[in-house]
Amino acid sequence: MSDSSRDTAEGAGWNSTERGAYQQLMPQRVEKISWLNPKTLWAARNGVLASWFGDPTGRIRGRWVAQREATGAPADKVIRRTEPDRFSFLVIGDTGEGDDPQYAVVPGFLKTGQDTSFAVLASDVIYPVGSADDYDTKFFRPYQDYQAPIYAIPGNHDWYEDLGGFMRVFCDDAPPLPPEPRPRPLSRAWLRSLLWHKPRPDDGQHLAEARKLRSSAAQQAVQPGPYWAIDAGPVRIIGIDTGLLGTLDAEQGAWLREVSQGSRPKILVTGSPLYVDGRHEPCAIEGGGTVDDIVRDPAHHYVAAIGGDIHNYQRYPVRLDDGRTLQYVVAGGGGAFMHATHTIPRVSVADVTEQDFRCYPLRGDSLAFYSRLYGRRLRMRRFFTLTEAEATAVIAERLGIRPARAPGASTRVTRRVRLVAGLLGTGRRPDKAKRFRLPVRKIYTSLFSPSSATYSPPFFKCFLRLDVSPDSVRLRCYAATGDRAQELSPPIEDEVTIPLH
Repeated sequence: MSDSSRDTAEGAGWNSTERGAYQQLMPQRVEKISWLNPKTLWAARNGVLASWFGDPTGRIRGRWVAQREATGAPADKVIRRTEPDRFSFLVIGDTGEGDDPQYAVVPGFLKTGQDTSFAVLASDVIYPVGSADDYDTKFFRPYQDYQAPIYAIPGNHDWYEDLGGFMRVFCDDAPPLPPEPRPRPLSRAWLRSLLWHKPRPDDGQHLAEARKLRSSAAQQAVQPGPYWAIDAGPVRIIGIDTGLLGTLDAEQGAWLREVSQGSRPKILVTGSPLYVDGRHEPCAIEGGGTVDDIVRDPAHHYVAAIGGDIHNYQRYPVRLDDGRTLQYVVAGGGGAFMHATHTIPRVSVADVTEQDFRCYPLRGDSLAFYSRLYGRRLRMRRFFTLTEAEATAVIAERLGIRPARAPGASTRVTRRVRLVAGLLGTGRRPDKAKRFRLPVRKIYTSLFSPSSATYSPPFFKCFLRLDVSPDSVRLRCYAATGDRAQELSPPIEDEVTIPLH
């Protein structure tokens, strides 16, 4: 087993000696998405429009579900598999940019998952807007050698074209929805419709050819809609669709309450994590209540809630009032640009402390990564670039924590190091967070991302493997840095055994 980032700097992917073989899997021409490109931002405008003029996701989702039921999909939306009491499956989130970071995950994903029964893709299958013709290089090609079914829940990017591409790929080639009546002139819905991004009329013309890359019988998975439940072995895995704005409509909320009944242990997979970046985000349901209310209810027997959307790994073991510990996990590091972990303040939420909290990449590696990125972008490398040891040391100082990987006795935290850490939005202890809240941090975290600048290792990507037995689920987070040695032996960045009873 390779060293992890908690063991050595080399385990984190720094000073990689040999670039991975993942590039051999990639197409000759790679689309490089930049989230600083106005054209990309304009194509992905539907989330903003939904927040301004009303969110149509619930209504559209209801139409998709009704269409699927009319063509024979089960009304309870439960996929009944025949796994034994012991089996394994993979979870990977936020994959589909189709570039080096996504493909760098594939060798380790295939090696670790060769004996798994299926995989679940948690949120944002395709960037930037879920187009059907993007599935060739961003789904079918990278996972063509995974010889098991892949189920998926959509993320907000899959909804930017009203879920048409997602439904065609995962839901038995569902036909387009018929047009709706035009909204009343000058209404909010009318204004939204004028600006709404819609798929190209010819979108999906290459989909039939792309499907040939995952055409074996063992790879086929047909799901009843954008949300579903899988009964496999001793557990029920429930996937929910949180749409454009991270909420559930009333119809899906009622279904979730129904399929959560019973004593069978359950694992939630959601496009919007319930604990993230040191905050509790319970996920509202239209008409009242939250997803987390359902998850916490002892009558429902949930043991874990895994969410995508945020492009890193985080784990919060939350001890509930009845004595159970529920594992809340963020698992969105499957391929898209890396969301920073160094901006996460010292964790103190729901009695989860820094001692309990886990994240990948480590905050020091995240800060070093971003310092190099902005050193290049601003052409100020000598000023901005921090070594991984400097970044680790300043994180420990600002958060008042023991570093997960020792920075070395000779490492000094200078005024320059502290200034760069502050400019890049590094978190602080809760008692100092308000005092040191910088406007620069807010601008930085809301507007900028690594995006197309991350084309050389380390990538800090990850995926999960869950091994299910009658008594427990063993959850492991595997890293993918782009280093050849770590492709052959993916390092484990976190591991926890979750009791089922």
